Amino acid sequence: MPRTLIAGFGNVLRGDDGFGVEVIRRLETISGLDGDVRLLEVGTGGLGLAQELLTPYDRLIVVDAMSRGGMPGSVYVLEVEGVEMAEAVDLHLAIPARALAVARALGALPPRVYMVGCEPAEVDELVFRLSPAVERAVPVALERIARLVALDLEGSEVG
Repeated sequence: MPRTLIAGFGNVLRGDDGFGVEVIRRLETISGLDGDVRLLEVGTGGLGLAQELLTPYDRLIVVDAMSRGGMPGSVYVLEVEGVEMAEAVDLHLAIPARALAVARALGALPPRVYMVGCEPAEVDELVFRLSPAVERAVPVALERIARLVALDLEGSEVG
């Protein structure tokens, strides 16, 4: 089984921006996760992700709120095709692209990187919970993550 890191980004004080953190918290309550799967609650400190990736992984799944113009609660799964070079290091690295750029600069980026995102409804107000649409999207994201974890490195599902 490929070594997989699942990392949740977001600020739980900004409503739907906390989507990635909430998904990680729910994954922590699920028994039966393979020993080759590690969960990391990144929050807004992406430097921790870059540091964790110094331990070699075959695959990284980043979970975050993702604005792509869809309806709030829409779940997206994308394979990251390329990561830009880091121009400067910000100690917070609050967005996944910056953390991935630092991991690339360190030579620690896994061969396969996926994004599981959810279209937010509200991220600008001081709110301590997910909107109803994004709350309903959490189980969908969990199912999509389970599918990604079940893939072998060639992209086909493991028996």
